[in-house]
Amino acid sequence: MSRPSDHYDSRPQTPQAGIVQPKLSLIGWLRWFWRQLTSMRTALFLLLMLAIAAIPGSLVPQRSSDPNGVTQYFADNPDLAPTLDKLQAFDVYTSAWFSAIYLLLFISLIGCVIPRTKHHFLALRAKPPATPARLARLSGFTERDAPARTDATAAITTASALLKSSGYRVARFNAAGESSVSAERGYLRETGNLTFHIALLGVLVTVGFGGGYGFSGQRVLVEGQTFVNTLLAYDSFNPGRFFDDTTLDPYTLSLDDFSVSYEQRNLQAYGQPIDFTADVSVTPKNAKPNPAEVKVNGPLRTNGTSIYLLGNGYAPTIQVTAPDGTVVFSDSVPFLPQDANLTSLGIVKVPDGLTEQLGMIGFFYPTQDKAESGANFSSYPDLEYPLLTLNVYTGDLGLDDGVPTSVYALVTDDLTQQTGGKTGVASIELKPGESAELPDGLGTVSFVDNDPAASAAGDFKQSVPRFASFDIHHDPTQIWLISFSVLVLFGLFTGLMVPRRRVWVKATTASDGTVHLEYAALARGDDPALETAVTALADRHEKLLNNAQPTATPRKDLGLQRESD
Repeated sequence: MSRPSDHYDSRPQTPQAGIVQPKLSLIGWLRWFWRQLTSMRTALFLLLMLAIAAIPGSLVPQRSSDPNGVTQYFADNPDLAPTLDKLQAFDVYTSAWFSAIYLLLFISLIGCVIPRTKHHFLALRAKPPATPARLARLSGFTERDAPARTDATAAITTASALLKSSGYRVARFNAAGESSVSAERGYLRETGNLTFHIALLGVLVTVGFGGGYGFSGQRVLVEGQTFVNTLLAYDSFNPGRFFDDTTLDPYTLSLDDFSVSYEQRNLQAYGQPIDFTADVSVTPKNAKPNPAEVKVNGPLRTNGTSIYLLGNGYAPTIQVTAPDGTVVFSDSVPFLPQDANLTSLGIVKVPDGLTEQLGMIGFFYPTQDKAESGANFSSYPDLEYPLLTLNVYTGDLGLDDGVPTSVYALVTDDLTQQTGGKTGVASIELKPGESAELPDGLGTVSFVDNDPAASAAGDFKQSVPRFASFDIHHDPTQIWLISFSVLVLFGLFTGLMVPRRRVWVKATTASDGTVHLEYAALARGDDPALETAVTALADRHEKLLNNAQPTATPRKDLGLQRESD
């Protein structure tokens, strides 16, 4: 209802009249912004934003973990990739916008946790509140009549002991004609909430330190090759802001063998890989080699680093010989898989030793087959009928300009194509152990067989070595991160499962000397078991009071007592 027009607090009801708020000063606006930032609602919103901001990191390859994938993405999407790069989509977790959300969440959690911790500490030391005058208004209310000859003070003493044994903090209150106990428990719920937020803050700090003092590096190894844990030995290396390369723990990692199991029984999944296993040898400084395994979901942890298996493929051994018989190039070249049957693309660059610089774009087919159009394709990912095709280019490879280029890409704009395409000259096709002449008398190219004896018998399983791509990761905060993660789960569990309750028991002595008991409780939030808990408390209390009643002495005992007297 509105006030009468002549009320002393009434204001003229004009269209211009309204609520006039005071103007905020700079300090007022800062205080308002700080309260908004440190509210729980803002913290939850920022946590959701952080999760959403991390999504692009799983949609496009990241330079920190898959630099080869980034290179391939630029090759496959030449128009979209530069735009994504400007938006830092290939460096999501170190981008300015992700860092801004991260820091705001960090500040919000600090501003939220500190006052709540202070309030919780004071609440733990505070006395339970006084018993309300009218317990019947509370939920879970029930009442009982105490057994005859029960004293109100003794009944409340029993109730206090019962509540203490159930984990309640209790406080006694006495008034004229009545005695009561106030009890509360469930502060572990708030403790769990604070533990959750503090642990979450610890996770953020730990991740920050881990990113600053850790590193991530990638290295491709062909079977038989060895990697030395030095800065120059990595194919790509992404150190943290505060990382010192002198702290690298010296050890070597050798890829002894790489084996793959393929599905051969289920025709619906025929040829799909079942298991990848990299058999390696780790040799710490001044120690003996230790054999070990690296699997897709089974990283190897050694010398303070974790070694993950990222990818694999074939690395045909290609040899280029000059006309005078000098070998100018010989290497096992990793070919990048292009499909599920490991049709693979590789680049060969020969800058020296021939009359012209030579570049070759090669396709490798583990089990070569031909489509109706005549194009080659691989029908199975294992080595059943391997074939290597090469398109030859001559000219300036651009390696003398001092500009770094990818080993997985060949820029053909300034090169002359000699075979394949529109040249009218067929691409060079080689099986393991075969050689072919290069155009213009440049020399010969050979597809070296890794196991010629077995290949002669028709078994090509070992004819081409495989390569494995490893991600070598060092995070000095892993133990801390695991510990805080466990605390997050503990805090979340206690915050959700522990009920917060206040319980009161009041004993009132009537004029005839009988004692009337009242029980009531109040919950913070939803507590569907509250009424059941109050009823169970009353039942247990009543049982204790009944057991505490004195029993009548048998007659013969009285007789014996008289005789003794």
